Amino acid sequence: MRRRPKAPPRPQSRPSDDYSSFSERSERPDRSGGLASVFNTATMAVLVAALVVGIGLGMFFGSTTTSSDLGSVATRYDIDRSAPDPELCVQYGASAMAVDLRAFLTLNPFNVYVSQPRMQPGCVIRSSNWSILQSRNLVNSQEANQCRDRMNTFAYTGSIENQASEPRIDCVYQNDAAGNLFLRQPGVGGAPPEAQRF
Repeated sequence: MRRRPKAPPRPQSRPSDDYSSFSERSERPDRSGGLASVFNTATMAVLVAALVVGIGLGMFFGSTTTSSDLGSVATRYDIDRSAPDPELCVQYGASAMAVDLRAFLTLNPFNVYVSQPRMQPGCVIRSSNWSILQSRNLVNSQEANQCRDRMNTFAYTGSIENQASEPRIDCVYQNDAAGNLFLRQPGVGGAPPEAQRF
């Protein structure tokens, strides 16, 4: 059996830089990588600082500017602050927005017309605290019995502490919470038990 002669060794030629292999490139130290990583780190630090400062300024200006100054009512605090007799209302009931409007119904042709609503701050008194109205002679016992028989409660607009403002007191019916579509949204809990019967 004959052995094949070995091929003569090829002369080692140094490849040009344009066509260097991937392994040779990976072995070379990357001098620009250090500068790029420092630049990326500095850029990220500046962006994070700008984000934190922006959030902080937004929270500062959001908390110092009240929504009532801008012509809108956005929080429960704004409603509580605007209610007639705010401390008394929060203690004995709940602040509210009273909407006064008139509706007209025509039958031929069938149409419904609604007047421009008049919005004003109001207060709804808990049924267990009606004595606050009776002690000021704003509601007599007959009116209280009629309102209680219909399982309603009292609400008012105007100040009851300053009767010169002539407060308007009405027996109001509490809407069934099951008919409130805001409370039946997915992810929103139902009304708490104490809110079922005010």
